[in-house]
Amino acid sequence: MAEQSVQAPGPVDARALDEVVTFTSDLIRIDTTNRGGGEGNERPAAEYVARQLADAGIEPRIVESAPGRANVLARIAGSDPAADALLVHGHLDVVPAEPADWTVHPFSGEVRDGVVWGRGAIDMKNMDAMVLATVRAWARGGQRPRRDIVLAFTADEEDSAAYGSGYLVKEHADFFTGCTEGISESGAFTFHSGPDLRLYPVAAGERGTAWLKLTAHGKAGHGSKVNRDNAVSRLAAAIARIGEYQWPVRLTDTVRAALVELATLHGVPADQAALDDVDTLLERLGDSADLVRNTVRNSSNPTMLDAGYKVNVIPGSATAFVDGRMLPGAEEEFAATLDRLTGPDVEWEFYHREIPLQAPLDSPTYAAMRESLLHFDPQAHVVPYCMSGGTDAKQFSRLGITGYGYSPLRLPPGFDYQALFHGVDEHVPVDALHFGVRVLDRFLRGAADGTTDTEAGA
Repeated sequence: MAEQSVQAPGPVDARALDEVVTFTSDLIRIDTTNRGGGEGNERPAAEYVARQLADAGIEPRIVESAPGRANVLARIAGSDPAADALLVHGHLDVVPAEPADWTVHPFSGEVRDGVVWGRGAIDMKNMDAMVLATVRAWARGGQRPRRDIVLAFTADEEDSAAYGSGYLVKEHADFFTGCTEGISESGAFTFHSGPDLRLYPVAAGERGTAWLKLTAHGKAGHGSKVNRDNAVSRLAAAIARIGEYQWPVRLTDTVRAALVELATLHGVPADQAALDDVDTLLERLGDSADLVRNTVRNSSNPTMLDAGYKVNVIPGSATAFVDGRMLPGAEEEFAATLDRLTGPDVEWEFYHREIPLQAPLDSPTYAAMRESLLHFDPQAHVVPYCMSGGTDAKQFSRLGITGYGYSPLRLPPGFDYQALFHGVDEHVPVDALHFGVRVLDRFLRGAADGTTDTEAGA
Protein backbone atom coordinates (compact mmCIF):
# COMPACT_ATOMS: atom_id res chain seq x y z
CA MET A 1 0.00 0.00 0.00
CA ALA A 2 1.33 3.44 -0.90
CA GLU A 3 2.05 5.65 2.11
CA GLN A 4 -0.09 8.75 2.41
CA SER A 5 0.91 12.05 3.99
CA VAL A 6 -1.55 13.58 6.42
CA GLN A 7 -2.55 17.01 5.14
CA ALA A 8 -3.65 19.78 7.46
CA PRO A 9 -6.02 22.59 6.55
CA GLY A 10 -4.80 26.12 7.06
CA PRO A 11 -2.64 28.59 5.18
CA VAL A 12 -0.69 25.97 3.19
CA ASP A 13 -2.90 26.22 0.12
CA ALA A 14 -2.35 25.14 -3.47
CA ARG A 15 -0.68 28.44 -4.23
CA ALA A 16 1.90 27.87 -1.50
CA LEU A 17 2.71 24.45 -2.96
CA ASP A 18 3.14 25.97 -6.41
CA GLU A 19 5.22 28.84 -5.08
CA VAL A 20 7.74 26.68 -3.24
CA VAL A 21 8.61 24.97 -6.53
CA THR A 22 8.75 28.24 -8.44
CA PHE A 23 10.90 29.94 -5.80
CA THR A 24 13.32 27.01 -5.66
CA SER A 25 13.71 27.00 -9.43
CA ASP A 26 14.02 30.79 -9.68
CA LEU A 27 16.66 30.98 -6.94
CA ILE A 28 18.71 28.22 -8.57
CA ARG A 29 18.72 30.17 -11.83
CA ILE A 30 20.33 33.10 -10.02
CA ASP A 31 24.01 32.15 -9.97
CA THR A 32 25.29 32.96 -6.48
CA THR A 33 28.50 30.93 -6.66
CA ASN A 34 30.85 31.58 -3.77
CA ARG A 35 34.45 30.88 -4.76
CA GLY A 36 35.89 32.02 -1.46
CA GLY A 37 38.33 34.78 -0.72
CA GLY A 38 35.62 37.43 -0.92
CA GLU A 39 34.53 36.48 -4.46
CA GLY A 40 30.74 36.24 -4.55
CA ASN A 41 27.58 38.09 -5.47
CA GLU A 42 24.38 37.29 -3.59
CA ARG A 43 22.75 40.65 -4.40
CA PRO A 44 20.43 39.42 -7.22
CA ALA A 45 19.11 36.59 -5.04
CA ALA A 46 18.69 38.95 -2.10
CA GLU A 47 16.64 41.32 -4.25
CA TYR A 48 14.49 38.41 -5.41
CA VAL A 49 13.83 37.32 -1.81
CA ALA A 50 13.08 40.91 -0.77
CA ARG A 51 10.51 41.25 -3.57
CA GLN A 52 8.66 38.12 -2.48
CA LEU A 53 8.55 39.32 1.11
CA ALA A 54 7.47 42.85 0.21
CA ASP A 55 4.75 41.48 -2.06
CA ALA A 56 3.30 39.74 1.02
CA GLY A 57 3.41 42.89 3.13
CA ILE A 58 6.52 41.81 5.03
CA GLU A 59 9.08 44.62 5.19
CA PRO A 60 12.50 43.38 4.05
CA ARG A 61 15.83 44.98 4.77
CA ILE A 62 18.76 44.33 2.42
CA VAL A 63 22.09 44.64 4.22
CA GLU A 64 25.30 44.66 2.19
CA SER A 65 28.60 43.87 3.90
CA ALA A 66 30.52 44.67 0.70
CA PRO A 67 29.45 45.42 -2.90
CA GLY A 68 27.29 42.52 -4.04
CA ARG A 69 27.54 40.64 -0.72
CA ALA A 70 23.92 41.08 0.32
CA ASN A 71 21.83 39.68 3.18
CA VAL A 72 18.08 40.02 3.74
CA LEU A 73 16.50 40.55 7.14
CA ALA A 74 12.83 40.66 8.11
CA ARG A 75 10.77 40.27 11.27
CA ILE A 76 7.23 38.92 11.45
CA ALA A 77 5.62 40.23 14.62
CA GLY A 78 3.99 37.66 16.85
CA SER A 79 0.82 38.12 18.85
CA ASP A 80 2.66 37.89 22.21
CA PRO A 81 5.32 40.62 22.54
CA ALA A 82 6.67 38.94 25.69
CA ALA A 83 7.45 35.67 23.93
CA ASP A 84 10.98 34.79 22.85
CA ALA A 85 11.63 35.21 19.13
CA LEU A 86 12.66 32.37 16.81
CA LEU A 87 15.31 32.89 14.13
CA VAL A 88 14.82 31.15 10.78
CA HIS A 89 17.93 31.50 8.61
CA GLY A 90 19.14 30.21 5.28
CA HIS A 91 22.07 31.10 3.05
CA LEU A 92 21.79 32.38 -0.51
CA ASP A 93 25.25 31.43 -1.78
CA VAL A 94 26.23 28.09 -3.32
CA VAL A 95 29.48 26.27 -3.99
CA PRO A 96 30.87 26.19 -7.56
CA ALA A 97 29.52 23.74 -10.12
CA GLU A 98 31.14 22.65 -13.39
CA PRO A 99 28.40 22.39 -16.05
CA ALA A 100 30.33 19.76 -18.06
CA ASP A 101 30.02 17.35 -15.12
CA TRP A 102 26.24 17.67 -14.80
CA THR A 103 23.39 15.92 -16.58
CA VAL A 104 21.31 19.11 -16.30
CA HIS A 105 22.91 22.57 -16.31
CA PRO A 106 23.53 23.45 -12.65
CA PHE A 107 21.91 26.87 -12.95
CA SER A 108 18.94 25.90 -15.10
CA GLY A 109 16.49 25.36 -12.25
CA GLU A 110 14.81 22.86 -14.55
CA VAL A 111 11.67 21.16 -13.25
CA ARG A 112 11.36 17.75 -14.86
CA ASP A 113 9.62 14.51 -13.91
CA GLY A 114 8.63 15.86 -10.50
CA VAL A 115 12.16 17.02 -9.62
CA VAL A 116 13.83 20.45 -9.40
CA TRP A 117 17.43 20.35 -10.67
CA GLY A 118 20.38 22.59 -9.99
CA ARG A 119 23.00 23.88 -7.59
CA GLY A 120 21.28 24.82 -4.36
CA ALA A 121 18.34 22.43 -4.75
CA ILE A 122 19.45 20.81 -1.48
CA ASP A 123 22.04 23.26 -0.14
CA MET A 124 20.00 25.33 0.52
CA LYS A 125 17.78 27.32 -1.81
CA ASN A 126 15.07 24.73 -1.23
CA MET A 127 14.78 25.82 2.40
CA ASP A 128 14.88 29.50 1.42
CA ALA A 129 11.98 28.79 -0.92
CA MET A 130 10.03 26.88 1.74
CA VAL A 131 10.35 29.77 4.15
CA LEU A 132 9.16 32.27 1.54
CA ALA A 133 6.20 30.11 0.53
CA THR A 134 5.21 29.58 4.16
CA VAL A 135 5.26 33.20 5.32
CA ARG A 136 3.51 34.37 2.14
CA ALA A 137 0.77 31.83 2.83
CA TRP A 138 0.40 33.26 6.33
CA ALA A 139 -0.05 36.73 4.87
CA ARG A 140 -2.78 35.55 2.50
CA GLY A 141 -4.58 33.67 5.25
CA GLY A 142 -4.27 36.35 7.91
CA GLN A 143 -2.22 34.04 10.14
CA ARG A 144 0.12 35.31 12.81
CA PRO A 145 2.51 33.31 15.00
CA ARG A 146 2.53 33.84 18.77
CA ARG A 147 6.25 34.55 18.94
CA ASP A 148 8.18 36.84 16.60
CA ILE A 149 9.73 35.04 13.62
CA VAL A 150 13.00 36.66 12.53
CA LEU A 151 14.11 35.82 8.98
CA ALA A 152 17.72 36.02 7.81
CA PHE A 153 18.79 35.10 4.27
CA THR A 154 22.57 35.27 4.37
CA ALA A 155 25.62 35.60 2.16
CA ASP A 156 28.94 33.78 2.39
CA GLU A 157 27.94 30.70 4.40
CA GLU A 158 29.90 28.54 1.96
CA ASP A 159 33.16 30.25 2.90
CA SER A 160 33.96 32.06 6.15
CA ALA A 161 30.58 33.79 6.77
CA ALA A 162 32.53 37.05 7.09
CA TYR A 163 30.23 38.76 4.55
CA GLY A 164 27.10 37.09 5.90
CA SER A 165 26.13 35.92 9.35
CA GLY A 166 29.47 36.98 10.81
CA TYR A 167 28.91 40.53 9.60
CA LEU A 168 25.30 40.55 10.79
CA VAL A 169 26.26 39.38 14.27
CA LYS A 170 28.95 42.06 14.58
CA GLU A 171 27.19 45.00 12.94
CA HIS A 172 23.45 44.32 13.23
CA ALA A 173 23.06 42.35 16.45
CA ASP A 174 20.15 44.57 17.49
CA PHE A 175 17.99 43.10 14.74
CA PHE A 176 18.09 39.72 16.52
CA THR A 177 17.02 41.06 19.90
CA GLY A 178 14.81 38.54 21.67
CA CYS A 179 15.90 35.54 19.59
CA THR A 180 16.72 32.59 21.82
CA GLU A 181 16.62 29.74 19.29
CA GLY A 182 17.09 29.30 15.57
CA ILE A 183 16.55 26.72 12.83
CA SER A 184 18.32 26.25 9.52
CA GLU A 185 19.74 23.59 7.22
CA SER A 186 20.80 19.96 7.38
CA GLY A 187 18.13 18.31 9.47
CA ALA A 188 14.65 16.74 9.31
CA PHE A 189 15.28 14.94 6.01
CA THR A 190 14.18 11.35 5.43
CA PHE A 191 16.88 8.77 6.08
CA HIS A 192 15.92 5.26 5.00
CA SER A 193 17.66 2.63 7.12
CA GLY A 194 16.44 -0.49 5.42
CA PRO A 195 12.99 -1.09 3.93
CA ASP A 196 11.01 -0.75 7.18
CA LEU A 197 12.80 1.97 9.12
CA ARG A 198 12.32 5.58 8.12
CA LEU A 199 14.18 8.19 10.17
CA TYR A 200 14.19 11.97 10.38
CA PRO A 201 17.45 13.16 11.97
CA VAL A 202 17.15 16.59 13.58
CA ALA A 203 20.48 18.33 14.09
CA ALA A 204 21.20 19.31 17.68
CA GLY A 205 24.92 19.88 17.41
CA GLU A 206 27.80 20.70 15.09
CA ARG A 207 31.47 19.88 15.17
CA GLY A 208 33.74 22.91 15.29
CA THR A 209 35.77 23.97 12.26
CA ALA A 210 39.57 23.80 12.51
CA TRP A 211 41.13 24.56 9.14
CA LEU A 212 44.86 24.42 9.67
CA LYS A 213 47.91 25.80 7.91
CA LEU A 214 51.15 23.84 8.40
CA THR A 215 54.56 25.30 7.59
CA ALA A 216 57.89 23.51 7.54
CA HIS A 217 61.20 25.35 7.20
CA GLY A 218 64.51 23.92 6.07
CA LYS A 219 67.69 24.66 4.16
CA ALA A 220 67.31 25.52 0.49
CA GLY A 221 69.78 23.91 -1.88
CA HIS A 222 70.57 21.92 -5.00
CA GLY A 223 68.42 18.86 -5.54
CA SER A 224 71.46 16.68 -6.27
CA LYS A 225 73.05 17.13 -2.83
CA VAL A 226 72.26 15.44 0.47
CA ASN A 227 70.04 17.67 2.60
CA ARG A 228 68.95 16.60 6.07
CA ASP A 229 67.11 19.89 6.57
CA ASN A 230 64.59 19.31 3.78
CA ALA A 231 61.36 21.24 4.42
CA VAL A 232 59.37 19.02 2.05
CA SER A 233 60.43 15.86 3.86
CA ARG A 234 59.59 17.35 7.23
CA LEU A 235 56.17 18.48 6.06
CA ALA A 236 55.43 15.17 4.33
CA ALA A 237 56.24 13.23 7.50
CA ALA A 238 53.92 15.43 9.58
CA ILE A 239 51.12 15.19 7.03
CA ALA A 240 51.45 11.39 6.96
CA ARG A 241 51.16 11.23 10.75
CA ILE A 242 48.09 13.47 10.71
CA GLY A 243 46.38 11.55 7.91
CA GLU A 244 46.96 8.18 9.53
CA TYR A 245 46.04 9.19 13.07
CA GLN A 246 43.02 7.43 14.60
CA TRP A 247 41.31 9.89 16.90
CA PRO A 248 39.83 8.43 20.09
CA VAL A 249 36.09 8.17 20.60
CA ARG A 250 34.53 11.12 22.40
CA LEU A 251 30.74 10.93 22.81
CA THR A 252 28.86 14.20 23.19
CA ASP A 253 25.40 14.26 24.75
CA THR A 254 23.79 14.57 21.32
CA VAL A 255 25.72 11.70 19.78
CA ARG A 256 25.20 9.50 22.82
CA ALA A 257 21.44 10.11 22.64
CA ALA A 258 21.48 9.34 18.91
CA LEU A 259 23.30 6.05 19.48
CA VAL A 260 20.86 4.99 22.21
CA GLU A 261 17.79 5.79 20.08
CA LEU A 262 19.20 4.11 16.97
CA ALA A 263 20.26 1.03 18.92
CA THR A 264 16.77 0.74 20.40
CA LEU A 265 15.17 0.98 16.96
CA HIS A 266 17.48 -1.76 15.68
CA GLY A 267 16.91 -4.00 18.69
CA VAL A 268 20.54 -3.69 19.74
CA PRO A 269 21.64 -3.27 23.39
CA ALA A 270 22.68 0.28 24.18
CA ASP A 271 24.05 -0.19 27.67
CA GLN A 272 27.31 1.30 28.87
CA ALA A 273 29.28 -1.69 27.63
CA ALA A 274 27.98 -1.10 24.11
CA LEU A 275 28.76 2.61 24.27
CA ASP A 276 32.27 1.81 25.48
CA ASP A 277 32.84 -0.11 22.22
CA VAL A 278 31.33 2.34 19.75
CA ASP A 279 32.97 0.92 16.62
CA THR A 280 31.38 -2.48 17.25
CA LEU A 281 28.04 -0.84 18.01
CA LEU A 282 28.19 1.08 14.74
CA GLU A 283 28.69 -2.17 12.83
CA ARG A 284 25.40 -3.44 14.28
CA LEU A 285 23.40 -0.36 13.28
CA GLY A 286 23.55 -0.97 9.54
CA ASP A 287 22.92 2.09 7.39
CA SER A 288 21.86 4.11 10.44
CA ALA A 289 25.49 4.24 11.51
CA ASP A 290 26.09 6.79 8.75
CA LEU A 291 24.22 9.36 10.84
CA VAL A 292 26.76 9.23 13.66
CA ARG A 293 29.95 7.62 12.34
CA ASN A 294 31.62 10.95 11.47
CA THR A 295 30.80 12.59 14.80
CA VAL A 296 32.08 10.14 17.40
CA ARG A 297 35.59 11.56 17.00
CA ASN A 298 37.55 14.63 16.06
CA SER A 299 38.99 14.43 12.55
CA SER A 300 41.90 15.84 10.53
CA ASN A 301 42.18 15.37 6.78
CA PRO A 302 45.12 16.77 4.77
CA THR A 303 43.72 18.57 1.74
CA MET A 304 46.35 20.85 0.14
CA LEU A 305 50.14 20.86 -0.38
CA ASP A 306 52.39 23.64 -1.70
CA ALA A 307 56.18 23.44 -2.01
CA GLY A 308 58.97 24.24 -4.44
CA TYR A 309 59.17 25.73 -7.90
CA LYS A 310 61.66 23.48 -9.77
CA VAL A 311 62.45 19.78 -9.60
CA ASN A 312 66.17 20.24 -8.96
CA VAL A 313 65.80 22.91 -6.28
CA ILE A 314 65.14 22.03 -2.64
CA PRO A 315 62.85 24.78 -1.31
CA GLY A 316 63.47 26.53 1.99
CA SER A 317 59.85 26.10 3.11
CA ALA A 318 56.75 24.03 2.42
CA THR A 319 53.11 24.47 3.42
CA ALA A 320 50.06 22.30 3.71
CA PHE A 321 46.44 22.68 4.74
CA VAL A 322 44.34 20.32 6.84
CA ASP A 323 40.57 20.23 7.31
CA GLY A 324 40.12 19.56 11.00
CA ARG A 325 36.87 19.21 12.93
CA MET A 326 36.45 19.35 16.69
CA LEU A 327 33.68 17.94 18.86
CA PRO A 328 32.16 20.02 21.64
CA GLY A 329 34.45 19.78 24.65
CA ALA A 330 37.38 18.34 22.68
CA GLU A 331 39.12 21.52 21.53
CA GLU A 332 42.04 21.39 23.95
CA GLU A 333 42.67 17.75 23.10
CA PHE A 334 42.63 18.63 19.41
CA ALA A 335 45.31 21.31 19.79
CA ALA A 336 47.52 19.16 22.01
CA THR A 337 47.29 16.27 19.54
CA LEU A 338 48.29 18.51 16.61
CA ASP A 339 51.30 19.71 18.58
CA ARG A 340 52.38 16.10 18.99
CA LEU A 341 51.66 15.02 15.41
CA THR A 342 53.41 17.94 13.75
CA GLY A 343 56.50 17.61 15.91
CA PRO A 344 59.25 20.18 16.52
CA ASP A 345 60.05 20.88 12.85
CA VAL A 346 56.61 21.91 11.61
CA GLU A 347 54.57 24.90 12.75
CA TRP A 348 50.78 24.92 12.63
CA GLU A 349 48.11 27.56 13.07
CA PHE A 350 44.37 27.92 12.66
CA TYR A 351 43.73 29.19 9.14
CA HIS A 352 40.03 29.38 10.03
CA ARG A 353 38.42 28.34 13.29
CA GLU A 354 34.83 28.09 14.41
CA ILE A 355 33.31 26.80 17.61
CA PRO A 356 31.45 23.49 18.04
CA LEU A 357 27.81 23.61 19.09
CA GLN A 358 25.40 21.51 21.08
CA ALA A 359 21.66 22.10 21.58
CA PRO A 360 19.39 20.61 24.26
CA LEU A 361 17.18 17.65 23.38
CA ASP A 362 14.75 18.22 26.26
CA SER A 363 13.58 21.63 25.01
CA PRO A 364 9.97 22.35 23.99
CA THR A 365 11.31 23.40 20.59
CA TYR A 366 12.94 20.02 19.93
CA ALA A 367 9.73 18.29 21.02
CA ALA A 368 7.75 20.51 18.65
CA MET A 369 10.06 19.73 15.75
CA ARG A 370 9.60 16.02 16.42
CA GLU A 371 5.81 16.35 16.70
CA SER A 372 5.50 18.36 13.48
CA LEU A 373 7.38 15.72 11.48
CA LEU A 374 5.46 12.80 12.95
CA HIS A 375 2.17 14.57 12.35
CA PHE A 376 2.77 14.27 8.61
CA ASP A 377 4.66 10.96 8.69
CA PRO A 378 3.38 9.03 11.72
CA GLN A 379 5.17 5.76 10.89
CA ALA A 380 8.59 7.43 10.96
CA HIS A 381 11.02 8.00 13.84
CA VAL A 382 12.73 11.27 14.73
CA VAL A 383 16.27 11.01 16.12
CA PRO A 384 18.87 13.60 17.11
CA TYR A 385 22.21 13.89 15.41
CA CYS A 386 25.31 16.06 15.27
CA MET A 387 26.46 17.60 12.00
CA SER A 388 29.98 16.68 10.95
CA GLY A 389 30.41 20.15 9.44
CA GLY A 390 29.02 23.55 10.34
CA THR A 391 26.44 26.22 9.47
CA ASP A 392 25.68 29.87 10.17
CA ALA A 393 24.34 28.72 13.54
CA LYS A 394 27.92 29.02 14.80
CA GLN A 395 27.87 32.75 14.19
CA PHE A 396 24.40 33.32 15.61
CA SER A 397 25.35 31.37 18.74
CA ARG A 398 27.50 34.35 19.70
CA LEU A 399 24.26 36.22 20.28
CA GLY A 400 23.04 33.50 22.65
CA ILE A 401 20.89 31.81 19.98
CA THR A 402 20.68 28.02 20.26
CA GLY A 403 20.70 26.43 16.81
CA TYR A 404 18.98 23.37 15.37
CA GLY A 405 19.15 21.87 11.88
CA TYR A 406 15.56 21.64 10.65
CA SER A 407 14.78 21.93 6.94
CA PRO A 408 12.12 19.23 6.50
CA LEU A 409 12.01 17.05 3.39
CA ARG A 410 10.32 13.71 2.83
CA LEU A 411 12.58 11.83 0.44
CA PRO A 412 12.09 8.52 -1.40
CA PRO A 413 14.21 5.39 -0.77
CA GLY A 414 17.54 5.53 -2.55
CA PHE A 415 17.75 9.31 -2.44
CA ASP A 416 21.26 10.08 -1.15
CA TYR A 417 20.60 13.42 0.50
CA GLN A 418 24.00 13.86 2.11
CA ALA A 419 25.93 13.00 -1.07
CA LEU A 420 24.18 15.85 -2.93
CA PHE A 421 25.66 18.52 -0.66
CA HIS A 422 28.29 20.06 -2.94
CA GLY A 423 27.80 17.11 -5.29
CA VAL A 424 27.02 16.72 -9.00
CA ASP A 425 23.41 16.64 -10.28
CA GLU A 426 21.97 18.18 -7.13
CA HIS A 427 18.17 17.94 -7.16
CA VAL A 428 15.12 17.83 -4.92
CA PRO A 429 11.72 16.16 -5.48
CA VAL A 430 8.70 18.43 -5.76
CA ASP A 431 6.82 16.21 -3.28
CA ALA A 432 9.62 16.76 -0.77
CA LEU A 433 9.21 20.53 -1.06
CA HIS A 434 5.45 20.22 -0.52
CA PHE A 435 6.02 18.11 2.59
CA GLY A 436 8.58 20.61 3.85
CA VAL A 437 6.20 23.56 3.58
CA ARG A 438 3.48 21.71 5.48
CA VAL A 439 5.83 20.65 8.28
CA LEU A 440 7.48 24.05 8.50
CA ASP A 441 4.12 25.79 8.68
CA ARG A 442 2.91 23.53 11.49
CA PHE A 443 6.11 23.92 13.47
CA LEU A 444 6.46 27.67 13.09
CA ARG A 445 2.82 28.59 13.39
CA GLY A 446 1.59 26.21 16.03
CA ALA A 447 3.60 23.53 17.73
CA ALA A 448 6.68 25.68 18.19
CA ASP A 449 4.61 28.06 20.28
CA GLY A 450 3.14 25.40 22.55
CA THR A 451 -0.36 25.87 21.16
CA THR A 452 -2.82 23.02 20.75
CA ASP A 453 -3.63 21.27 17.50
CA THR A 454 -6.97 23.08 17.38
CA GLU A 455 -5.35 26.46 17.93
CA ALA A 456 -2.79 25.74 15.24
CA GLY A 457 -5.47 24.77 12.73
CA ALA A 458 -4.25 21.18 12.48
